[in-house]
Amino acid sequence: MKVYKDSVEAANALNEVAEQLRQEIGKVIVGQRDVVDGVLLSIFCNGHSLLIGVPGLAKTLLIKTISDVLDLSFHRIQFTPDLMPSDITGSEVLDDNRNFRFSRGPLFANIILADEINRTPPKTQAALLEAMQEKNVTVNGQVHELPKPFFVLATQNPIEQEGTYPLPEAQLDRFMFNIILDYPSERDEIEIVRSTTGNSTPDIHKIIGSAEILAFQKLVREVPIADNVLEYAVKLVGKTRPGAEGASEFVQKYLNYGAGPRASQYLVLGAKCHSLLRGKYSPDIEDVQAIATNVLRHRIVKNYRAEAEGISVEDIIRKLM
Repeated sequence: MKVYKDSVEAANALNEVAEQLRQEIGKVIVGQRDVVDGVLLSIFCNGHSLLIGVPGLAKTLLIKTISDVLDLSFHRIQFTPDLMPSDITGSEVLDDNRNFRFSRGPLFANIILADEINRTPPKTQAALLEAMQEKNVTVNGQVHELPKPFFVLATQNPIEQEGTYPLPEAQLDRFMFNIILDYPSERDEIEIVRSTTGNSTPDIHKIIGSAEILAFQKLVREVPIADNVLEYAVKLVGKTRPGAEGASEFVQKYLNYGAGPRASQYLVLGAKCHSLLRGKYSPDIEDVQAIATNVLRHRIVKNYRAEAEGISVEDIIRKLM
């Protein structure tokens, strides 16, 4: 691992590494620049990401490609209705000496692809709660540490599709970002079809490993932030709470619940990292606004009036900003 002489040199290195990662990922993933940036940003902030989109938009391929360019261990868990919690965390088994030993499940890896996470019941979804928050697993009273760094990158099909289970609010709140994937443009789709129907295979190179990622995560937390920017992030989250003092008539009218303090934390952390990836050494309000939708999208709950009038969560967030 390279040692940098100061934080400025390390910040410049992070910017360069991020661009290298984009280029390698771009060998496989056409377009989707904002989605790629969102996932990379959550990784450097030590956060988890939830990618939502209809089948066929390369959600799984994107996460697999990111794991290929990072020198980290990777496990994919395909979530199905019959999946049990022990299938994820592992369980105790009887060995040849008639002693119980813990057999680790697929959760013990740096990057976990939770594929179609909303296709399994809440009981199994809940197996991820402790791992995502505490970065460990408890089985029969024994705590087992997960490797560092640890990320859950989950994909989800829209809940209106048959055979899916909505994620509980506590589960959603564990995700730093909720990233929406849309259909590609016609130009991008032409390039996708061309590259995936030929004989060529992209040559993917690994860019950084666990030590570098942990160092960059520490660097992000050391980024200074002005008081007015921090206050803006906290006030923006406070505006989403309909029962709070000073809540606008618009919020009272269309929201049932607002975001909690974890949203404020992720706004500040995300803004710090966003500024570094844009070549700045301290975030401003524009950096907070740039990531606000991905942070708040899954943390505010609309009421029936908003649903009836066709007002989206994104509309509400734009109004608050």
